[in-house]
Amino acid sequence: MDSTDPFLQVQADVLSTLQSSRPLFSSYLRIRSLAKSPSNPELQQARSELEATLTDLTADLDDLVESVRAIEQDPYRYGLEIEEVARRRKLVDEVGDEVEKMREELQRVVTTADTAGGTRAATGSTSGLPNPADFDNVLSPSADDRGDDYYAALEQQRQMELMHEQDEQLDGVFRTVGNLRQQADDMGRELEEQTVMIDEVDTLADRVGGKLSDGMSRIKHIVRKNEAVN
Repeated sequence: MDSTDPFLQVQADVLSTLQSSRPLFSSYLRIRSLAKSPSNPELQQARSELEATLTDLTADLDDLVESVRAIEQDPYRYGLEIEEVARRRKLVDEVGDEVEKMREELQRVVTTADTAGGTRAATGSTSGLPNPADFDNVLSPSADDRGDDYYAALEQQRQMELMHEQDEQLDGVFRTVGNLRQQADDMGRELEEQTVMIDEVDTLADRVGGKLSDGMSRIKHIVRKNEAVN
């Protein structure tokens, strides 16, 4: 196999990043199960670390898809068979599926945060700051009595808005993953078509070879008869 095989240059990075993301994902799930609020600092840190790793993984996955596309154009240049190219495409699919599952778990927190912020949306508030009316149930009617609870509520609201921004960025990353998976599916269909064409060529070659063999046998028979007559 050619030492310049582009797949091998990227595969190690993808598998390494994927291996790093798994314990981060497990830690995130554990912290989320114990956290009482989406704004929990430990939960936010775990979430940020996982998002950063998945962003890197998506970039590596993009490179991996491009490498598969490159070797698909001329697999024999790299000493590869069609089956090996199909195996590599399968690896891209599997990594994409695992990343997608992690994304779905991250989205579960987004849903919780969006629900908590539903009251603000219903009041028609469009500014970046929370509507003071949103906190009527948890604050004293008197502004003078507002203390730590008020500022804690403000901080929680700010954290939820920050999480929403992060989720929008993450959505963009995973839209890329979806596109990569679609490209992988397209490559799979192309490989299947190439396999059928190769089988047809092999069948035709067998037929031609058989006819040539029969022709050679007849020629030899005629030559032997001529030699016998002479």
